[in-house]
Amino acid sequence: MCGIVGYIGPRETAKVLIDGLKRLEYRGYDSAGIAVFHRGKIEIRRKEGKLTKLEELIGGETFDGNVGIGHTRWATHGRPSDENAHPHKAGKVAVVHNGIIENYLSLKEILKSKGHVFTSETDTEIISHLIDEFVQEGYSSLEAVKIALEKIKGSYALGILFEGDEECLIAARKESPLVIGLGKGEYFIASDVPPILPYTRDFIFMEDGEVALLSSKEVKVFDAKGDEVSKEPKRVNWSPLMAEKGGYKHFMLKEIFEQPRAVIDTIRGRLSEEKGDAVLEDVDFDPTFLKKIRRIFLIACGTSYHAALVGKFLIEEFCRIPVEADIGSEFRYRDPIIGENDLLVTISQSGETADTLAALREAKRKGAKALAICNVVESSLAREADHVIYTHAGPEIGVASTKTFATQLVILFLLALRIGRELGLLSKEEGKVLIEELVRVPHLMEEMLKASNQVAKIARKYLHARDFLYLGRGINYPIALEGALKLKEISYVHAEGYPAGEMKHGPIALIDREMPIVVLATKNDVYEKVISNIEEVKAREGKVIALASPSDREVAKKVDDVIFIPETLPSLTPILLTIPLQLLAYYMADFKGTDVDQPRNLAKSVTVE
Repeated sequence: MCGIVGYIGPRETAKVLIDGLKRLEYRGYDSAGIAVFHRGKIEIRRKEGKLTKLEELIGGETFDGNVGIGHTRWATHGRPSDENAHPHKAGKVAVVHNGIIENYLSLKEILKSKGHVFTSETDTEIISHLIDEFVQEGYSSLEAVKIALEKIKGSYALGILFEGDEECLIAARKESPLVIGLGKGEYFIASDVPPILPYTRDFIFMEDGEVALLSSKEVKVFDAKGDEVSKEPKRVNWSPLMAEKGGYKHFMLKEIFEQPRAVIDTIRGRLSEEKGDAVLEDVDFDPTFLKKIRRIFLIACGTSYHAALVGKFLIEEFCRIPVEADIGSEFRYRDPIIGENDLLVTISQSGETADTLAALREAKRKGAKALAICNVVESSLAREADHVIYTHAGPEIGVASTKTFATQLVILFLLALRIGRELGLLSKEEGKVLIEELVRVPHLMEEMLKASNQVAKIARKYLHARDFLYLGRGINYPIALEGALKLKEISYVHAEGYPAGEMKHGPIALIDREMPIVVLATKNDVYEKVISNIEEVKAREGKVIALASPSDREVAKKVDDVIFIPETLPSLTPILLTIPLQLLAYYMADFKGTDVDQPRNLAKSVTVE
C-alpha cells in the first residue's frame, strides 16, 4: 500500500505535493518522491527513507510548473532505494503507482526487446515505458494510457504526467483507491481524502476501470469502455485527523476493516488455480531439500506466535512434517536441537523483533535453512533469511496487530499448500479445493464485518466484567489465545485463552455468574466436545458468548450470545473467527476510554530483548 498525490493549478506545486504526502505517510514510508514541471521539463526528486529526507534533498529549490505528482512508498517489488522510489520516468512519461502489476516481468521482457532500458527493480517502471511506447507510436496521451492499461494485469491507482503537455494530468484506478478533489481553478488526485482536505471538501470517488483527464479548466472521467461519464461530486465533512483514519474513530478499527483488502493483496499473483498450487515468487525451494526436511520450526513472538500455532496445524495436516511452534525468546536460550535437515520459519510484522531475529541467527549457525514471513521489505529478518515471503498488509499504525495477523495466516496456508503439493501429499484436485475456498475468504470477511454493530452491543453488555475466559479446540485454540491477548492489550481487562479440553484441569474453578466465557464453537471434528464444554459452563452459571456456524441454530438456545461465522474449510476458519474477537476487544476498549491505538506500556515493534 503506497500513497499518491497529484495537483494541477496555480499554487506552488511542489509545496502542495509535499504537504499532501505528509498526510499520506501512514500509507508508506520506505521512500518518497515528486515529479514537477520546470521550464517545460519534468523534474524528478526522490529519496529513500522518510519524507523528511526528500524535503532535505529539495531544500530551497523552486519549480515554475503548475502540475505535478508525488508518491510515498510501501515497498512490494524491489527493496527501498533511491532507484526504486517513485516517480518513474521513461521518455516523456512520468508515473506514480499504488498497487501490484502481476504480469510486469513478461511486459518487461517485451519492452526490453524493443530497446527500453530499465533502471529499477519495480513493477511500476514498466508502466511508464509501456505508455511511452504508445506515445512514440503517435497516440495521444489519453489514448496511450488506455491502450497500455488494457495490457496490464493487476491493481493500480496511477498519476501520470507527459512532458510537452503542462495542461495534462491523467489518473486511473483499478482495485486501488483514488479520489479527485475539485477546487476553484485547480484539481487534485490522491489515494485518500486527507491530502486534499485543506483545499476542498468536494470529491469524485473513482471506480474500477475509470480513467480521468485533468486540466486547469476541467475534469473528464471515462469508464472502462472509454465512454465519458458524468460523476456526481460528494461533499466530505471530515476533520483532517478523522480523514487520515478514513473516517474511523481509531486506526485499529480502520485496519480491522481493511483486512479483506489486505488478504486480497497478499494472495494476488500467488495462486495457480489451474495447477491447484501456490506460487511463492521469492521462495525457490530445492525439491531435494524439501524431501529431506526432518522438522519445521515456527518461531515468533506475541500475536505472530499465535499465527505460528495455527501454522503448525496447517503444515502438519497438509505436509505430514513434524512442526514445533516456539516463542523466540525461549527458543534461543534452550540450546535447540536443530540442524541442516530442518527448516526454521520466523514470523514477524516488522521483521525487526529482536528475539525472533536472534533465533534465526542461532538456527542458521547450526546449519538450518531459514525462511522469513514479514510485512516490511528489506527488514533485518528479510535480509538475513535464506528465503522471504512478504505479507502485503500495508502499514499498520495501531499497536495491536490486526490485518498483519490475518495476512500471516494466509501466508502460512499458502506455504503449507506449496510444500504439500511439492511433496505429492496434496493432489491437484485437493489443491484446487483449497484455493477455491481461500479466494472466497475476503468476501466472507466482508460478511463478518457486517456483524460489527452486534459485537458492539455484546461489548457494552459485558463492559464491567473484570475477567474473560476464551476457549477453543484444535486449530481454533490459537485464536482463543489471540482473542484474549487483544482484550488484554487494549482494554486492560484480564483475559485468558485455553484449549477447551483443559477447562476441567483448572480454569473451571473461575467460572461463576460474573465470568463471560467466549467459546469458539464452529463445526469441525471436535464440535461435540466443545458443546460439552458449553454445557459445563452453563451448569456453573457462566455467561457464554459463542462463535458458531450459521447452520447451528441449536447452539443459540444454549448460550447467552451468539455470533455466526460464515462456513468455510476448518483450515480457513481461524481467519474469520479472528474478526469478531478483534472487534470485541476494540469496542470494550473504546467504551472504557482507553488509548486504543497506543495502549500503555506497549510498542509496535519490540527491537530489544
